[in-house]
Amino acid sequence: MATTHGELYDAIVIGAGIQGCFTAYHFAKNKRKVLLLEQFFLPHSRGSSHGQSRVIRRAYPEDFYTKMMEECYQIWAQLENESGTKLYRQAGLLMLGRKEEADLRAIQDNLSKHGVEHKFFNTEELKRYFSNIQLSRGEVGIWESSGGVLFADKALRALQDLIRQLGGVIHDGEKVAEIKPGFPVTVTTTIRTYQAKSLIITAGPWTNQLLLPLGIQLPLQTLRINVCYWKEKVAGSFGENFPCFMGLFPHLAPHHIYGLPAREYPGLVKVCYHHGNKADPDERDCPSASPDLADVQLLRSFVRDYLPGLQPEPSIMERCMYTTSPDENFILDRHPKHNNIIIGAGFSGHGFKLSPVVGKILYELSTESTLSYDLTPFQISRFQSLDKASL
Repeated sequence: MATTHGELYDAIVIGAGIQGCFTAYHFAKNKRKVLLLEQFFLPHSRGSSHGQSRVIRRAYPEDFYTKMMEECYQIWAQLENESGTKLYRQAGLLMLGRKEEADLRAIQDNLSKHGVEHKFFNTEELKRYFSNIQLSRGEVGIWESSGGVLFADKALRALQDLIRQLGGVIHDGEKVAEIKPGFPVTVTTTIRTYQAKSLIITAGPWTNQLLLPLGIQLPLQTLRINVCYWKEKVAGSFGENFPCFMGLFPHLAPHHIYGLPAREYPGLVKVCYHHGNKADPDERDCPSASPDLADVQLLRSFVRDYLPGLQPEPSIMERCMYTTSPDENFILDRHPKHNNIIIGAGFSGHGFKLSPVVGKILYELSTESTLSYDLTPFQISRFQSLDKASL
């Protein structure tokens, strides 16, 4: 039976992925008592924040993400300084697609609007500057010089260390068994019971399991992603001088394909499809949960045709989880009936880079501070299809 912990926290954060860690960091940084709960022992590879690398970019078709990224870069640099750990490598980002692609035009407009350094490459220029990429359909490119690679696992460790140094408390290996709304809100885990003025849920694929007893279900879908690494035919040809890239190829796939230069595994380039197959997060690693490899077949075709300098068969295949919303925008909002329960969810496979500002927003919602950003794109109310039973 769980014992009661007597201390009243300013906030309890459930889920110690990158969003939960940055949320707890902002609480600790502002000298608030915060408890970060994680069901698995840290570090782990069961959620969406593990692995060595993520792409960082300002290049978005949505104006609000490009705007948020300005502060994200500042906080990432602050975290590097505070932790004494290098967390970002400026490799550059190349966006690829047909000139008439609406998202590509929107990205260029946003970068121009926000004064982000970038360059447009026509097809001939792309072939000249990026000889590793073979183009056959008249693709053009947008180069964002500030794009690059975030070192994901190092960022998590740095944040967790700083949270503790700033007086925050992290309890891993404690799964939440019950949440009792009210003031204070009461959270019972498999070990203890805690109380706090507010609760922030950043539980990724397990979000709806926690929300069901609280009378709400969000339109979230959990996807299992195959993270593939492809071997260079010539050693070093996709290393330090090769950029991150994102390709919009609707003739090939409805979702984008992205890649990062060889670094995590010597001589292996990370090339992935930004989508996956429906999955139960508790069965992700079970033998019965064998992945549908249609996305890997799609990547084989892409690598063969566009990256002929790589072997067209993945050398390593790992797994990750996405928790996606219908519009692939985040959910950053209060529970409709419990004002001191805050939800951060639906990061849809592109939330890591934005987590410094996401954590700040969840802190502001929890403390009823003045909001730094317009949260209209992230409100639960945008899902008109939610019936009363879901609320």
